[in-house]
Amino acid sequence: MREAGVDARKRRILQAIIEDYVLTALPVGSRTISRKYETSLSSATIRNEMSDLEEMGYLAQPHVSAGRVPSHKAYRLYVDGLLQEAVQPDEEARQYFAEQIRPMEDVAAAAAQAIARLTRYTAVVMMPKQLELRVSCLQLVPMPRGAALLVIVTDTGAIRDTVIRVSDRLDSDALFSISRLLTERLAGRTLKEVQEMLGAYARMNGPDARVLEGIASLARQMEKQSAQDTVIIGGSHNILNYPEYSDVEKARAFLSALEEKERLTSLLSRHDAPFMVHIGPESAIPDMQDCAIVTAGYQVGKGHRGAVGVIGPARMPYAKVLSTLGAVSRVLTDLLGE
Repeated sequence: MREAGVDARKRRILQAIIEDYVLTALPVGSRTISRKYETSLSSATIRNEMSDLEEMGYLAQPHVSAGRVPSHKAYRLYVDGLLQEAVQPDEEARQYFAEQIRPMEDVAAAAAQAIARLTRYTAVVMMPKQLELRVSCLQLVPMPRGAALLVIVTDTGAIRDTVIRVSDRLDSDALFSISRLLTERLAGRTLKEVQEMLGAYARMNGPDARVLEGIASLARQMEKQSAQDTVIIGGSHNILNYPEYSDVEKARAFLSALEEKERLTSLLSRHDAPFMVHIGPESAIPDMQDCAIVTAGYQVGKGHRGAVGVIGPARMPYAKVLSTLGAVSRVLTDLLGE
């Protein structure tokens, strides 16, 4: 916490006010600071410093004779100080998160729910655009009644499957041979290239034409999905646990803002640093003017970057949240980055 006019004593007092307000959501008075944090300073001295901080825009007094609460400017000064230090990932959070998402098929949805449980805030997870996904392998698994389960794995580890119709003449050995042959020919090809190649093969109308059409159809779906940033929300109603959102209209406005994912997508897609913190109006989302949005980036494959984050009241424990998101980012990068 460094800024012109804010000396070391003012910084300590401001930090104490922020940390106490995070815990209690109640205005903080000079006696509280003197008793719990700055025992060597008198209440009168602390009141004078708090008055100066209020004039500088770091504190506000909600009612006459009440204590002070931090402003968005105060949180920004506090967070900037945290970001200047090396954020250490929370090892306990890393282990919990890894255990929660490992058995889940949909990593993004599982990650959002795990983050929400870890932090008790609303979680957001953005899976990035992946315009150049390449096929690593594909597998056809026989099913009853002329059907097969088609599984396609890409170079980023993304897995998609669907059930397709196949010729009755294709038994399990034939499907295995087709899988091996197509993997040899399609490995390393982009999804668009796969569609073009299989379209030409399917027109030959051999016994495996249905298989080729099914693979081309799934590749089209995957290409369409990969061209979009996907934002998943978890724990949307966690915000209702905080007194700042006990007002029904305010809570309803927040939940409505979550449904407009375009703004969140725009915010998350600009993630060009390990961590980003938007406090109050900095998010440019009108119904989240009293919130903080804290995000961390993670890597998916080569050159693809996603983001995870939490949304909660501006009075959140930023050090803990940054440490938790650092752990989550590391797990996702390890899981999806290979």
